[in-house]
Amino acid sequence: MQTLDEMLAKHLLTPEQHHDISAWTRWAKTPEGILNMPPHLWRALELASVLVDFDGEASSA
Repeated sequence: MQTLDEMLAKHLLTPEQHHDISAWTRWAKTPEGILNMPPHLWRALELASVLVDFDGEASSA
């Protein structure tokens, strides 16, 4: 959850995406269930993950 909160704070996820992804992971409860997340949420999460990693690398350089 901390990473999702960080993505929201950095404006990499919208409040709605943050809510929907958080709700999905609470509902799914298992890795297999989480993997069935709707594609539009996966795309948002993947992009935000790449950008968080890029931001972390840029900050440490």
